[in-house]
Amino acid sequence: MQHIVGIAQMKVSKNPQDILVTYSLGSSLGVALYDPQAHIGGLIHCMLPLSKAADVLRAQQHPCMFADLGIPRLLQTMTGLGADRQRIVTRVAGAACLLDDNHLFRIGKRNYVVFRKMLWWNSLYLSAEHVGGTQARTLSLHIGTGQVMIRSGGKEFALE
Repeated sequence: MQHIVGIAQMKVSKNPQDILVTYSLGSSLGVALYDPQAHIGGLIHCMLPLSKAADVLRAQQHPCMFADLGIPRLLQTMTGLGADRQRIVTRVAGAACLLDDNHLFRIGKRNYVVFRKMLWWNSLYLSAEHVGGTQARTLSLHIGTGQVMIRSGGKEFALE
């Protein structure tokens, strides 16, 4: 069954029939975590890098909007279901430069930098990425196999 992960949302599953998918990854990040032994996976769609740039109430109400809060929450939720940090396979997509021709905001680049810091702080290793550029992406995670697919520019391929 397909489960859509909206902007500023996350989903975690251990049902091998589930496919988690997030659309419209422009400057946002789609982070897929998967434990291949426990068959537990999660997907998050983070819009912004740092929660401290927002008001406190917004960060509390929507932690998955921010990479610095959402990624640790995703990891914590997965380990709560039985995933082991040492086995987790990490893949990421997004961080494009859309609608920022003057490169003033660099949201995609900032999202990616904070993502890398979250990996380091949580002792996770990056397995594969499809980041940057100027095209939006769709990211999906198949819980039964751990396969991560990217759709961008009319093409679909596995992110390995």
